[in-house]
Amino acid sequence: MEHERSPRTRGVRFGAAYYAEYHRGPDRLTTDLDLMQAASFSVIRVGESVWSTWEPDDGQFDLDWLTPVLDGALERGIDVILGTPTYAVPPWLAEQYPEIAGEVSTGTRLPWGGRQEVDFTHAAFRFHAERVIRRILARHADHPAVIGIQVDNEPGLHLLHNHAVMVRFRRWLHRRYGDVQNLNDQWGLTYWSHLLSDWSQLWTPDGNTLPQYDLAWRRFQAEQTTDFLRWQADIAREYTTPGQFVTTCVSYPRNAVDDRAVGEVMDVAAGNVYFTTQDHLIRDERLTAPSAWATTGVSGLFRQADRLYSSKAARFLVTETNATSIDDSTNNLPPYPGQLRQAALALISRGAEMIEYWHWHTIPYGTETYWGGVLPHSLQPGRIYDEVAALGASLRRIGPGLDTMTPDADVAIIWSNDSRWALQYSPPFRTDAGPDAASYERIFDAFHRGVIDAGAQARILHVEQATALGADELVARHPVLVAPALYVADDDTLALLRAYAERGGHLVLGIRSGYTDDETRARVETAPAGLAGAAGVHYDEFSNLAHEVPVHADGVLQLPPDAAGSAWLDGLVLDDADTLATYDHPVFSVFPAITTRRHGRGRITVIGTLPNPALAAAVTAWAVPTPIAADLIAAIDPAVTISSVTGPDGARTWFVFNWSHDAISVTLRRAVTDLDGGAAHRCDDRLVLAPRSAVVLADT
Repeated sequence: MEHERSPRTRGVRFGAAYYAEYHRGPDRLTTDLDLMQAASFSVIRVGESVWSTWEPDDGQFDLDWLTPVLDGALERGIDVILGTPTYAVPPWLAEQYPEIAGEVSTGTRLPWGGRQEVDFTHAAFRFHAERVIRRILARHADHPAVIGIQVDNEPGLHLLHNHAVMVRFRRWLHRRYGDVQNLNDQWGLTYWSHLLSDWSQLWTPDGNTLPQYDLAWRRFQAEQTTDFLRWQADIAREYTTPGQFVTTCVSYPRNAVDDRAVGEVMDVAAGNVYFTTQDHLIRDERLTAPSAWATTGVSGLFRQADRLYSSKAARFLVTETNATSIDDSTNNLPPYPGQLRQAALALISRGAEMIEYWHWHTIPYGTETYWGGVLPHSLQPGRIYDEVAALGASLRRIGPGLDTMTPDADVAIIWSNDSRWALQYSPPFRTDAGPDAASYERIFDAFHRGVIDAGAQARILHVEQATALGADELVARHPVLVAPALYVADDDTLALLRAYAERGGHLVLGIRSGYTDDETRARVETAPAGLAGAAGVHYDEFSNLAHEVPVHADGVLQLPPDAAGSAWLDGLVLDDADTLATYDHPVFSVFPAITTRRHGRGRITVIGTLPNPALAAAVTAWAVPTPIAADLIAAIDPAVTISSVTGPDGARTWFVFNWSHDAISVTLRRAVTDLDGGAAHRCDDRLVLAPRSAVVLADT
């Protein structure tokens, strides 16, 4: 059947992952695609989970089953992203080549029966993976419905300990350090008699106790993942045509993935955003997320979007997000009415150019039986479908005007994958279960939430991206720069932070920043290393905090009564800085909690504790007294969040969210038009925000 390629969708793409093969039959396919068309779907993702359907046995291919899906999508104007199935190997391959099993510790193979159980670097796996990729893409990549290729899925699940991986690790170290004597020096291997005389003496990660080894191991593992994805992307590009893209979907909590490096080898960044709804999706939420890979709270949702944007410093695709309850049978939290619209528009306001739900059908079998889709187990449209369809119609009206928009930012926050990995190995905090491997995220999220709670907007920058901009461009783009938990920092990074403040920027320094060098060795100098003189403050000791310690201020910084430090305290000693806040504590009151000092044309502010939400928001409000959002609404209710994007002509589009269960009235400070309903609003008009609602307004 011959088709002409359909014109590419403008605006925000909207759809779901769709697996017709889970519910076979022409009638079901027709029903599904008709329902998608009625819901204003413009994109589906197919094919990436079913290697054993594509290749039921070694060298026996069944490729034509997808053709009716592609043809039907094209007939309805629905674009398709075609996935490669390499993350879920078929049983015949696992049986035929048991040696491809990944090892999570030396000699301990992952049993087959889940997904991503393999050593993806193994030659036998690569041979069969390449063969199935080429057969699928040769058959379907040129179909006019296909707009892009997704390679693999949520890469970097395991840290691989296979023998060949270990051999490559030694070679990687050899290239990086040159000889074992240099490695001995850099890692301090005199400690506990670890000096090596030959590369063959390098021990396996299972018995490692040194943070320097662990950081190198984590960097290497992330590079293995990036190399695997580059290999697949290069194959895919042999089959793509102009206008088609290549991407992968990143799960950001994965332990063996560097999203920035992956972004460099992909045409567009893409990732999976899972968040908890109901009472978790309110502004002052203090709940715990029910799973490690889903966020809780409004700021958690925005942080996921900001992380996705940071991967390429560009707009991105949301390849998976939840339409209803997600996880196992114990986690049943379908969204309250209105929350699906709020979440989608929040992601779009931070740069998403596609929203795809996981997934279309709620399947009646398998591991993800209770990972709810747009349709429930009955496969009959219900409330979730109706809300999705209403959102799809809304995006048809809103979307085209957002194509060239860039998310605004009041504050830039530095992200460091090296610091995340290092603080997983040497976490500063504990939980009831032991050391808190999420310590880095806990610190980072405290500052990111402070930005959101202060009514401001954040831009996340990887260390490498900040370095590439340079101090002058950083100041021009981001007058406030936060460095939370920048634990691993080389001399050039510390020099960049100093230069940023010297040239007019306001640097806000969080705990653990600059404490180690790029080999995660504690710096043998006054802390905060490289910044103590410029900041006018130093510390020699630090302490964990079992309970929150109230923090108060007199003068410049206005703090609410519940402002407090938590989990950690640096014993700051004033040298030549002003105290902004102090502790209300019988002993720790001798240390300032927050200090600030002019440095060159700018300023350095040091926060010596992990700020609770009230303290983090107050510091942001002081650093950013007039956020961009204030141009739209003068007094912002605590339950209201404003996010905005700017076009090439300087005109803004505003996304206004009411996260509460009550209607809220706000006063506009400028004339705007509702992009969805078309209503025009004048300056000083009162705008009523319905409960759990979001409106999109454009400058007029």
